[in-house]
Amino acid sequence: MPALVPPIAGEREGLLAYLAQQRHVVRVAAHGLTDEQARATPTAGALSVGGLIKHLVHMERGWVDLIVQRVREDEAGYEEQFTLGPGETLASVLDLYAEVAAETEEIVAGVADLAQEVPVPPEPWYPSDVKAWSVRWVLFHLIEETARHAGHADIVREAIDGATAFPLMAAAEGWPATEWLTPWEPPSA
Repeated sequence: MPALVPPIAGEREGLLAYLAQQRHVVRVAAHGLTDEQARATPTAGALSVGGLIKHLVHMERGWVDLIVQRVREDEAGYEEQFTLGPGETLASVLDLYAEVAAETEEIVAGVADLAQEVPVPPEPWYPSDVKAWSVRWVLFHLIEETARHAGHADIVREAIDGATAFPLMAAAEGWPATEWLTPWEPPSA
């Protein structure tokens, strides 16, 4: 996927394309990391690139579950969602993120009207004065939340090894070197 979302023909396509783009830049932030680096928390906070991806998996899946009114019993606790567990690898959470993305796109494709209501759960962190959101609102929220964490992942990644977004994207997508951009390369051993 290139650095910019391609032209879009309609609202649904646009919302899904912008969500896919934000997912892509999160994946780019993880490009070339080892499992140890993906667990690293090199900034003042407790965020790691792998933990952010794991959180995005749970966050997106949770919102899509609200759209289809599905309840999962096996969800990790909130704090656990930000940490790769002992049996988890960067590759495993990236694979799960791809599965969640595919499910989101399939479910949204099956929604006849993006104005379809999505009931607000009776949880303390959700507004009590709103009865329902729309699928459209949920997609905008997914874009916003994913973009926020993409920025976090960029900062954490830069703190790990100095790599920044466009050189990483160039490396991940196989862009040729130019006079203004050199694709990231892993440090030589």
